[in-house]
Amino acid sequence: MAKIFPLHPKHPERICWGCDKYCRADDLQCGNGSIRIAHPCEDFGEHWYEQGDWSGLLNAQQWTEITRKSTATLPTKPAPLRKPHIKLIRQS
Repeated sequence: MAKIFPLHPKHPERICWGCDKYCRADDLQCGNGSIRIAHPCEDFGEHWYEQGDWSGLLNAQQWTEITRKSTATLPTKPAPLRKPHIKLIRQS
């Protein structure tokens, strides 16, 4: 079973996210190359999971948590702006 992929790790720059081993950045053991694979939050920001298809990365529990949060925080439609009623005096 694969490890649960963290949505918001504390220090993502310290770990290689290329496989399930989660090696330290200075001790790559998986052999995927000589560079560290960045966590998606480093490239796409704090809400990286809201855009794109991450279904192969996140488990069912994380998906239900994400959808519950996103439906609870949906932005409401703002009220239409009303212009103040101003009367201009015409000078002849």
